[in-house]
Amino acid sequence: MDFCELREKYPKFIYNDYKIEELQDKIVIEYDFEIEGLTKFNPRIEILKKDFNFKSINSNVVKNIVFSLGMVEAISYFKPTCSPQFFIKCGKLDEFQEKWFKKLFYLGLGEFRFINNIKIEQNELVDFISIGESIEVEQLQDDLSGCVIPVGGGKDSNVTLDLLKDYKDDSLAFMIGGKKVSIDCAKAFGYSDNQIIEVKRIIDKNLLDLNKKGFLNGHTPFSAIVAFLSYLCSYLLGKKYIALSNEESANESNVDGENINHQYSKTIEFENDFREYAQKKLKANVEYFSMLRPIREIQIAMLFSKIEKCHSIFKSCNVGSKIEPWVWCCSCPKCLFVYIILSPFLYKEKLINIFGEDLFEKESLLETFIELCGYGKTKPFECVGTYSEIRFAITKTIENLENQNSKLPYLLEYYKNHFELCKERLLEFYNENNNLPEEFAKILRLAILDGYFLF
Repeated sequence: MDFCELREKYPKFIYNDYKIEELQDKIVIEYDFEIEGLTKFNPRIEILKKDFNFKSINSNVVKNIVFSLGMVEAISYFKPTCSPQFFIKCGKLDEFQEKWFKKLFYLGLGEFRFINNIKIEQNELVDFISIGESIEVEQLQDDLSGCVIPVGGGKDSNVTLDLLKDYKDDSLAFMIGGKKVSIDCAKAFGYSDNQIIEVKRIIDKNLLDLNKKGFLNGHTPFSAIVAFLSYLCSYLLGKKYIALSNEESANESNVDGENINHQYSKTIEFENDFREYAQKKLKANVEYFSMLRPIREIQIAMLFSKIEKCHSIFKSCNVGSKIEPWVWCCSCPKCLFVYIILSPFLYKEKLINIFGEDLFEKESLLETFIELCGYGKTKPFECVGTYSEIRFAITKTIENLENQNSKLPYLLEYYKNHFELCKERLLEFYNENNNLPEEFAKILRLAILDGYFLF
């Protein structure tokens, strides 16, 4: 369906209301969204209570966080028509918030706009019209401690769990969806059931129906939902830090010359924006940062290669995540990227044990391989590393095999015959543009130094 026609036919999106209630076994958040003249949506979020000692949900602090979370949740329901007017009946945005959410909607939907060939400026995509009342919140000075660590089941969050292993007793693993892989990863580091925050996010079926009918669809900034939800849980459970696992590599655009980034809500730009929003508007004294921000994917792979207890557990494939149990599909850009980035440290037998086959021998992956290396039209729209570190990993693996007088597999032979080997030095990289508290920065610097010398 046509972007302009949909905006003309459905000019109003309405954020009607939100509610939060505490049941015996869970805390439930429900939103009321509407595309006027088309359909209504009532998505739900459920936080399992287990034996956690939650603070009261009946406070303006909680209401304010839940309202803001709804603004992010609404992006998924706004995108089918991209209605130019966004009415807010249950709250009020000030000038700072309007500007903040306009940026999130625009850049968070960057891949969506690119794939749907939508040409529009940031200030034209959506206008927020608040007709509700603002929620007044004063800055809190709660005595908080410990970490909430979001765990997705991939190598990155496993590295963060390992780096913060000495903080385990005062920390909680956080996950949306509760996939067995994510739970198993947390348990591998000694987290009990009552140290794992499980959140269920229930998509309204009316959105799925619109997708089937051909309304606009595409990627949304899921990590922004993680930000607000983990912030809410951190406040309710008295935790000081949210330690994410977003790396320096996430800052690279997928499209040369344009700010179109599949990983926008994992970038340092979003991280800084969220920290500012939390300080000015959420005011719960929780600190949000990424433990891996100073380093790159290749260094994370180096650190992960030493955590052998996770090698048979972790998964990152988005295609395989739709299958239970979660598997590596061995055919998508994410699978090939993880294979490449781990190859300097684990190729060949250990990687084949993880994936079940040698992806470097798959001729069907050649086009994806070329795109990952930076010689295609765009970088695949997946959470993958930068061109330079992918080329670095390939170069190191080629050198390792040649030093062993081993035959190069198909994709590595192709690379050697068509492209230049990488001469950059990446393993000792450390970006000072980060938000790590110094006690955590010391841990990361030492781990990188140890890993570098071991390699």
